[in-house]
Amino acid sequence: MSGELVNMGELVEHVSDTSSYHLPQFLGHFDLPAIGGLTLTKGMVVEVFAAVMMAALFIPLAVKMASGKPVRGRFWNLLEVFLTYLRNEVIIPSIGKKEADRFTPFLWSLFFFVLFCNLAGLLPWFGSSPTGSLATTAVLAVSVFVVLLFAGMKKFGVVGFWLGQVPKVDLPFMLSVTLKPMLFVIEVIGLFIKHVVLAIRLLANMFAGHLVIAVIMGFIPALAAGSVFLWGGVTVVSVLVCVCLYMLEIFVAFLQAYIFVFLASIYIGMAQHQH
Repeated sequence: MSGELVNMGELVEHVSDTSSYHLPQFLGHFDLPAIGGLTLTKGMVVEVFAAVMMAALFIPLAVKMASGKPVRGRFWNLLEVFLTYLRNEVIIPSIGKKEADRFTPFLWSLFFFVLFCNLAGLLPWFGSSPTGSLATTAVLAVSVFVVLLFAGMKKFGVVGFWLGQVPKVDLPFMLSVTLKPMLFVIEVIGLFIKHVVLAIRLLANMFAGHLVIAVIMGFIPALAAGSVFLWGGVTVVSVLVCVCLYMLEIFVAFLQAYIFVFLASIYIGMAQHQH
């Protein structure tokens, strides 16, 4: 029973952010160090990995494009396809052609950071997806909110931006005095709720997928002490189901990165084009 609990604990560890790595027995277990009183976690390691991967991929691509020569190679062209699609099909329609390029680098960075964090969390023993933690998704949502606020207030002014949250409708004076303050409060609360949902949506989708895989794999150690035939059958079925779920999780990793940037683009566009 104790071994069973340990195995289940190892599975649950995959969907939680911890400060230690529990690797296969021949590699052992080790704790991440603390730097200046700050304890490193697996999520932080994955985030650094995602940032390094982005730098390793896009700095050379930027250098190639800056040279003025056509970028050659299937891999580099694939990256260009992602970048071009996001700009032309997501960012420009949401924000507008005139202002889209100001926000494109930020939204590109968001997409690939979320994507690499999602995919890195699927690697065995590498660590949990940082996007399965509210701390990470909240910071991403706050970054979108801050960009939205500064961009909106820069364009319309501080007072103009906040007053612009109220839809422009022709109302009698007495009705306007009553309804417009109510609409202002509702719209401002809605503005905050949108970004809370932005964080929770990404968190829930990434955490749920990893948790389902952990639960299904947990059937294997849970039945290890029972019948060999039952254990063997459950093991085969569990592994096959988890392989299929991993394929689905790869798709979800791309889909959630796309949805996050799609919604971020819409919110920024709404701040640039008020009611």
